[in-house]
Amino acid sequence: MSTDNGNRPASLDQAVHDGQAPYHRRALTFYDLVVFRGSAPLFWRCSPRNFQQMYDTCLGAKHLEIGVGTGYLLAHSRFPVSNPHITLADLNPSTLDFTAERLSHYRTTKVVANALEPLPVPAESQDSAALSFLLHCIPGSLREKGVAIRHAAAAVKPGGTVFGSTVLSSGVPVTGAGRWLMNNLNAKGVFHNDQDDLEDLRDQLKQSFDDFDLVVRGSVGLFRARKA
Repeated sequence: MSTDNGNRPASLDQAVHDGQAPYHRRALTFYDLVVFRGSAPLFWRCSPRNFQQMYDTCLGAKHLEIGVGTGYLLAHSRFPVSNPHITLADLNPSTLDFTAERLSHYRTTKVVANALEPLPVPAESQDSAALSFLLHCIPGSLREKGVAIRHAAAAVKPGGTVFGSTVLSSGVPVTGAGRWLMNNLNAKGVFHNDQDDLEDLRDQLKQSFDDFDLVVRGSVGLFRARKA
């Protein structure tokens, strides 16, 4: 993992590390239920079908998952080949181990990586890369953490696809219950999306791609982009 953090303050790097710490193995056993049956449909008003459809239509034979969670979506996805190679990139060894075990029937490679830094994978080596429910967990505004999108783009081959989803706090409809949970998660340092705006996400995608789609489902921005 690169140690060059550019001009980022040390407090930001510490917040990144602190933010991934709660995802230990015991918590991960409840993650799918809490996120895909709880917060996504009930608070963010985004059906899990939206995420799964994106995976089924965007995954390539060589795929890079940045911020791996539990691997739920990958485990339920249809790959274009029978033997895909999946690179799992995350700061948290617990999530890497958990997801690699879940996907043990595929070829997987684990790399410890910070999405704000250049990724430790060869440039233009992947057919697809995903940033699924990751950006809202990274500290800073989208103007700052949008660099994660550029790092994903650098890892993907020409013609490859970068896709993902993130919970936004402005420019999208947020219910009263959603706002309450969002504020609570930001206060705990689990989320860092109190500055995340739809147009800022659009601007970050424009910096890396000429061809992209950005749609809103509830409070969630879902994007897919093709590398020229």
